[in-house]
Amino acid sequence: MNKTTKILTIQDISCYGQCSITVALPVVSAFGIETAILPSAVLSTHTSGFTDFTVRDLTEDLPDIRKHWESEGISFDAIYTGFIASAEQLDYIKDIIDSRLNPNGLVFVDPAMADNGEFYSVFDQEFADKMGELCKEGDYILPNTSEACFLLHKPWKAKFTKEEMLEMANELADFTKRYVILKGYENENNEMGMIVLDKKESTCEIVYNDKIDYISHGTGDVFSSSFVGSIMIGKTPAQAAKIAGEFTKKAIEKTIGDETHTYGVKFEQVFPELYDLINSY
Repeated sequence: MNKTTKILTIQDISCYGQCSITVALPVVSAFGIETAILPSAVLSTHTSGFTDFTVRDLTEDLPDIRKHWESEGISFDAIYTGFIASAEQLDYIKDIIDSRLNPNGLVFVDPAMADNGEFYSVFDQEFADKMGELCKEGDYILPNTSEACFLLHKPWKAKFTKEEMLEMANELADFTKRYVILKGYENENNEMGMIVLDKKESTCEIVYNDKIDYISHGTGDVFSSSFVGSIMIGKTPAQAAKIAGEFTKKAIEKTIGDETHTYGVKFEQVFPELYDLINSY
């Protein structure tokens, strides 16, 4: 019997709204990977487009969960982090990585903290600097341009040139053990590009998908989760970026036209196409 691949994802649960764990758990699982969760917080809804949502911060629970896992001998082949509720949690997550990651296990850090040049309401530059320390634990980091700029203390703008994106990816190499996946490059052909940098091999390439002019909460989580799943089944970083980009694009296409669906994208409807997509790259 083949050994089961087990991954832990650490991010918040928004009880309603397609983001964070409610994306990561089904998407990574769809790749045939056993997925455990560690909620950083529980929210009644996500924070985009909703008002008066409830938030339960779970910072104090993280050390006891780790201790229980230690006593049970529970460990993981990869750890994937997303939205983290507080700076204090970043230290606890480092402890979890140190104690619960199997030898040769992988760490994926999506530094989910900003978009469109602005921090999410609960974060600031001090948090970004601590997030940078967590990124250094990662074999893969997956920032968008806003998050990259805050990590690097650089000014953000809506569009960066190819040369600027490549320069930023190279600067981000200081924040990862090996790979930088920098999202958000738009070229003159109306394509979205992901910069894939391998600091060990000193290589850098751009993977493209057609751009769709549609903005929605949660697309970054769809991309990161399908990227993680692709890597864990043996795809190269460039292949994984292509699969993740196409999966996210198809989820957006399923959502366009439904004016009542304003809280995420319909990634569930793309699952029937996922296996053909995986086999295409």
